[in-house]
Order: sequence, then C-alpha cells, then structure tokens
Amino acid sequence: MKLREIAKLLNGEIIGDPDIVISGVAGISDAAEGDITFLSSAKLIKECSESKAACVIVKDQIPDIKKAQLKVPNPQYAFARLLEYFYVKPLIPSGISDKAYVSDKAQIGKDVSICPLVFISDGVSIGDRTTIYPGVFIGENSSIGDECIIYPNATIREKIKIGSRVIIHPGAVIGSDGFGYVFEKGVHYKIPQVGGIILGDDVEIGANVTIDRATTGNTVIGKGTKIDNLVQIAHNVKIGENSIIVSQVGIAGSAEIGNYVVMGGQVGIADHARIDDGCMIGAQSGVMGHLEKGIYSGSPVIPHRDWLKAISIFAKLPELNKKIKELEDKIETIERREKE
Repeated sequence: MKLREIAKLLNGEIIGDPDIVISGVAGISDAAEGDITFLSSAKLIKECSESKAACVIVKDQIPDIKKAQLKVPNPQYAFARLLEYFYVKPLIPSGISDKAYVSDKAQIGKDVSICPLVFISDGVSIGDRTTIYPGVFIGENSSIGDECIIYPNATIREKIKIGSRVIIHPGAVIGSDGFGYVFEKGVHYKIPQVGGIILGDDVEIGANVTIDRATTGNTVIGKGTKIDNLVQIAHNVKIGENSIIVSQVGIAGSAEIGNYVVMGGQVGIADHARIDDGCMIGAQSGVMGHLEKGIYSGSPVIPHRDWLKAISIFAKLPELNKKIKELEDKIETIERREKE
C-alpha cells in the first residue's frame, strides 16, 4: 500500500515521497523496513530517527527525522486505525455451533457466531453480528446488543442488559451477587441480590473483571467506559460515560462515578463515595466522600500537587528526625547548664 493511499485514508499530509510502499504497522522499537510507526513523545525523536520504519506519523513536522512523515492531528489515533486496517480481519459469521446449547426460548439475531460449549438460557436476546466464544454462559432474560464480542469463559448471569459493540474479555463475571449481609442472632444473614446490571454501548470489560448485580435496581456502566483487567465493581455502583478504570481498582457498593473519570491502578473507592466528572485519581489512592473535579493522589486522597509536596517531605523524614534529635540534645544541654 502506497503512502499516498494511507494519507488519503487518514486525511493526512505527506512530507517526503508519497510513493513509498508501506507493508506493515509497528511500534518504533519493533518497526522493520517498510513499516509505518508513530511518534508519541518528543523524547523518542532520536529512537524514531534510528528506527528502520519507512515512515513516521507525526503531529507536526520533525526536521531531525530524516525519513518520510505523515502529519495528522492525533498520531496515536491514526496508528490505531492503521493497525485495524492492516491486521483486524473482517467478521465472517460462523452461525450457531451444534455443540452449543441455545434455548428455544432465546432470540438470536442475524449473522451471529455462537461457538461450541456456549450455554444460552431461556429468554436471552442476542443481537445481530455478535460473536460468542466457547465456554460462555448467558443467564435467563439477559440481553446482548449488536456487534458484541464475548470472549471465552465469560459468565453473564440473569437479568443483565448489554448494549451494542461491547467487548467482554475472558473470565469476566457480569452479574455475580453483591456482597450484602445483615448481622442477626450471631450470624451473617445473606441479603438477596435481586437487581441487575446495565452495560452501555461501546463498553469494554477486561479479563477477570467482576461486576456485581445490584441489591435492587441496577449496577450501571455508562457508554464508552473502558475497564482494565482484574477490576472489582460492587453492587449498585454507577459509573458514567467514557471513563477509564485501570487494573486492580476496587469500587465499593453504591459509589457514584461521573463521566470522563480516570483511575490509576489499585485505586480503592469507599462505599457511597461520589466522584465528579473529569476527576483523575493516581494509582493506589484511597477515596472516601465527595471529590470535586480535579487531580488527586494518596490515601486518603488529597490534591495531586499537595501530595507531591507531602511525598517530598516524607522522603526527608529520617534526616529531619535526626536533626530534631540533635536539637533536643542541644536544648537539653542548655537547660542543664542554666540549672548549674
């Protein structure tokens, strides 16, 4: 594929030879001759110059890179589109395997792919062009929209509503019981978890994520939100649209999280916490109460700049402690001399 064709596809501006043949797409360190790569940071200009790539996707022309460049507003987005164009195979529906169990009370859309060892219960609805891989269980009265991909061994329990173009990775459990008990007469009595879950359009759920059904009502994940592997989301949590939740985050029951929120790895959210739109929360932070829009770090969280100052002081504590002891010794010596 010639560079001029790629420029047309991406609506980009060519700097260099438009007739260069592009045979693949790769990161800077992996690029071979004929590949196109992208520049994500000025720190990588030298590495990019030394790369074997035939062309570099850039936001602005880089004079120090002596090879063809393709100028676009968002290089990483352009790179993602090219990976899709070069390597993602178009869906060819395989139909319903005779080794899958599909209830005769289920509704199955057009051009679906349902692989062996899938179990689809009564009252389930599957949308058009959806692919369900081996070992998936779908419980009663759940619905899955169009063009979804459910990877192997995911569990979707009863009364779950999943939008269109949703991706659920292997081992995810959607609809496990919320962790709810009441203490009575010396025992923990289980509170029935009778609610459901709603996943909006274009949501992506990572491997081994667990999302608990609501006690009553619904646990809700808004459209466009992306959830990394190994995240736990408890009962009745509400997460807004287009948020990013990184691996090993734990969100306790009835927390409310806004739109465009970003959480780093291992963040912990207390029950009934409320996080406003646009918040950014650093890795391993602990959140309680209400966070207004801003950037936060620490456990419990404080504004990120304050946290940086606090961490700087924390690193100096041994030295400060030594100085305090020296000052105490001097004061003690002075006091002793005054008494003599």
